[in-house]
Amino acid sequence: MKFSGLYCFLLLLICQTDYGQNEETSRKQRRKMYYRRLRKSSLPTHRSSRQLGIQQMIATPAATLPMVNLDYSTEEKFESFLSVPGVESSYNVLPEKKGHCLANGMIMYNRAVWSPEPCTTCLCSNGRVLCDETKCHPQLCSRTVIPEGECCPVCSDTASDLLLSSIALNDRTEFSGDSSEQRERNNLLHKQQPPSWVEMDQVMRKEQHQYEEDEEEIKQVEEKEQKKNTPRRGDWGIPSKEGQSREAGEQRPAGEGRQAHQHRNPARETEEAEEEDEEDEDEDLDEDTIRGDVFRMSSQRRVPATPRGTPPLPSRCSLSYKTISCISADLTQIPPLRAPEITSLELVGNSITSIPDEAFNGLPNLERLDLSKNNITSSGIGPKAFKLLKNLMRLNMDGNNLVAIPSGLPSTLEELKINDNNLQVIDEESLSDLNQLVTLELEGNNLSEINVNSLAFKPLKSLSYLRLGRNKFRIIPQGLPASIEELYLENNQIEEITELCFNHTRKINVIVLRYNKIEENRIAPLAWINQENLESIDLSYNKLYHVPSYLPKSLLHLVLIGNLIERIPGYVFGHMEPGLEYLYLSFNKLVDDSIDRVSFYGAYHSLRELFLDHNELKSIPPGVQEMKALHFLRLNNNKIRNILPEQICNVEEDGDSTLEHLHLENNYIKTREISSYAFSCIRSYSSIILKPQNIK
Repeated sequence: MKFSGLYCFLLLLICQTDYGQNEETSRKQRRKMYYRRLRKSSLPTHRSSRQLGIQQMIATPAATLPMVNLDYSTEEKFESFLSVPGVESSYNVLPEKKGHCLANGMIMYNRAVWSPEPCTTCLCSNGRVLCDETKCHPQLCSRTVIPEGECCPVCSDTASDLLLSSIALNDRTEFSGDSSEQRERNNLLHKQQPPSWVEMDQVMRKEQHQYEEDEEEIKQVEEKEQKKNTPRRGDWGIPSKEGQSREAGEQRPAGEGRQAHQHRNPARETEEAEEEDEEDEDEDLDEDTIRGDVFRMSSQRRVPATPRGTPPLPSRCSLSYKTISCISADLTQIPPLRAPEITSLELVGNSITSIPDEAFNGLPNLERLDLSKNNITSSGIGPKAFKLLKNLMRLNMDGNNLVAIPSGLPSTLEELKINDNNLQVIDEESLSDLNQLVTLELEGNNLSEINVNSLAFKPLKSLSYLRLGRNKFRIIPQGLPASIEELYLENNQIEEITELCFNHTRKINVIVLRYNKIEENRIAPLAWINQENLESIDLSYNKLYHVPSYLPKSLLHLVLIGNLIERIPGYVFGHMEPGLEYLYLSFNKLVDDSIDRVSFYGAYHSLRELFLDHNELKSIPPGVQEMKALHFLRLNNNKIRNILPEQICNVEEDGDSTLEHLHLENNYIKTREISSYAFSCIRSYSSIILKPQNIK
């Protein structure tokens, strides 16, 4: 027992000795780890979180629904209900281009990543827009701040140090012999600095306050460094304040320094030597840590004084990141702003009537300009109003009083919207310099084949998205660019489609001709049958009496809602490859005799969605049970009375049906008389809607 007690005592003594010996080493290690963490925390962590969010969305695309508010065309576009279970289709259906997305009028290719807002990242995943907000790592400090232009908070007591450290890192990179990885990280730090200071009162006050706080922190650290370094400088022969004063008054006697050194306290000398070794080791380990020489770089980020004569931001306007918003601010003219760093200006819903030549002289770096819902006239736009906007890519002038497309538009434009104006003419020179234009919207004007020159669209070599709806066209506009992919001509007066309409548009993918006056015998046999990329046609609300023949071979989506269709001709889909997938015939005049088995020939293996609701059918159309890929079937609002077992499910086959949504409501079906085998192939009865039914 005594031996064991003695053994425990010795073990405890050894542990205490080791702890005492390693206390200094532990303190050094803690300092090393602190500086390592400090350097890592200065990296833009919110970027890695964005990438992580995108990876998560790619892994599970069906788990996240789109968050971006898309425009009219995308609201009409249809998504398969196989990927969004439990959601039912509307009647405004026009499928999206295969794999592509449409966000705010811009076509995004599959797997494209973009940021509609500073702290939001979006991904195009197989035609679906998935957005993710920035995820920030939690900070352990008590007080945090969000630097200008960033999304994630950082500790307020180190924010200024991190900024200054990153400046010093970038200045040293060229001469320090850093590795390529280190230089890349330093460049990334430099890119993440807040943007140059916008010369406006609101920003100046905020930055001046931050600058004063930084100066106070710098001053405190310098005083602390001075107190720590002053005695050591004197001890090692570097002139201290006392030595400097003595040197100024009299010559120092020979040997005085040596005598002072001999009379020093040995214990203090050992402690100071250890501190000096610790300093040397830390300097060798991390040359990039925060030191006195770094603080001398602070002069580089001094806030510039507000230039005299710089106009302030109007009272009802706001500043966010690089965007000035003056929405419904009762402005009668464009405010005189001087802010070179601003890239987006929103002046929506005001009473602006003119754009003088000097209107945007103080905003030379604008990329997006929104002047919609004002009272701007063509005569009120100066000939050089847009001359200095060398970076402008998006211009919105919807809802004004323009009678012609403004002249002198920048050649950098990629999107131009002049909807709901009073455009009277588009001549050969109106769009002459816009060879980078991708999106052009001219809906709701007074345009027709009479006042639109046949060569007007010729300069638009990059145009892929053209909207000419709600005008007065009687034929398809001539001279469409070869690059066109989507054409919207709804709500016009078009009566025919000739063989020459789409002769040179081999890339066209979507054509919308709803709400016109087209008859099936006015569609030329060779109008579009040889198109290899045409996948979607919308001929809703025209004057068709039967499904048109000579449809494109590549067609996947056909929308014929709201016509006068009485018949589906046999073999009308038989020539299509890979085969029609979506067929919408709602609100027509189909009867039982107008559909037979050969009506859907060529689409039995491919048809995924079939809308036959709001017709005059008295029974289930033949061939439904042979549609092996069918997911969605609408037969509601007809005159159906009976459902036989073999009309929907094939009793001879054991496999389950692919049907996920079956609508039979508002017919004359006696639900209690339905055979128990009528829906035996459908996996979930909850997908069958039978109520309510009409009573004769």
